[in-house]
Amino acid sequence: MAEPELLDELTGIYPVPQNPSTLPFLVNDTREDLNDAVLHVGDFAYDMFSDNGTTGDEFMRQIQPVAAHLPYMTCPGNHEYHANFSNYKNRFSMPGGTDGTYYSFDMGPVHFISISTEFYYFLEYGFEQVFSQYNWLRADLAAANQRSVRNVRPWIVLFGHRPMYCSHKPNHACTERHDRLRVGEDEFEPALPGLEHLLVAFGVDLALWAHEHSYQRSWPVRDGTVTDTGGDPYRNPGAPVHITAASAGRSTDNKPDVLQWMPWTAYRSSTEGYTRLSFHNATHMTIEQVAVGEDGVASVVDTVTIIKDQHFT
Repeated sequence: MAEPELLDELTGIYPVPQNPSTLPFLVNDTREDLNDAVLHVGDFAYDMFSDNGTTGDEFMRQIQPVAAHLPYMTCPGNHEYHANFSNYKNRFSMPGGTDGTYYSFDMGPVHFISISTEFYYFLEYGFEQVFSQYNWLRADLAAANQRSVRNVRPWIVLFGHRPMYCSHKPNHACTERHDRLRVGEDEFEPALPGLEHLLVAFGVDLALWAHEHSYQRSWPVRDGTVTDTGGDPYRNPGAPVHITAASAGRSTDNKPDVLQWMPWTAYRSSTEGYTRLSFHNATHMTIEQVAVGEDGVASVVDTVTIIKDQHFT
């Protein structure tokens, strides 16, 4: 069977965390047909189960002007924990047959993968789901990385709620070299498998996270070490780039999170906004952070282009 042709430029993929401060901007972009899909990287409504679910009802009404017109793709965050993530599982219909906890889909030149980082932290709901997701992810990445497939769909983007890397206040897992999600946890029997080695081995280009309420862009990084690719670190980087896209809104105290520079930190901002991904062709992908103001003005405060001359590992 002949492979399908590579689709046209895919733009306006918006990873969005919780809270409606940027929602008017996303609604406006949707009305102007500027985006193709939305990625909401966990934590919805703060919290969907509150007030016997009425908070979740209101949240669903608020996102309707966007979600009724575009693919609104999600993953669970820690704020969905109540009753084994039942509000999340019953309010969103994602592909894959796993109640939307992990799945993948193709859009244009991109293979998107959604995972649940929460399997690693809410172990009272069982250990088996950690291993099921791991085995599924390894098989999904292997299939997406076959040469005949990646010739058609060269970009691989993974998203999940808790970041593997961040530039946050001390004692957060994503600032530690032994983060459970990244490298696993051997204090259990059997030991929990980490996920970073899969991202590196199968050439994941971009990892999107939320959880830490800011925007953060990393240098290409693996095993806690920034890769050295010469003059342009984002050209054939040799490791995933990590983006924390969690500045679309804040909890009610409106206090900015404390940030610190880490070896992998390239850029960070606490200004509210959203992140835009544009996939121009097989070799160029641009990441933009759009800051929004109460005056109704949006401006791009960070931009970087990842260039991959070839995607095979």
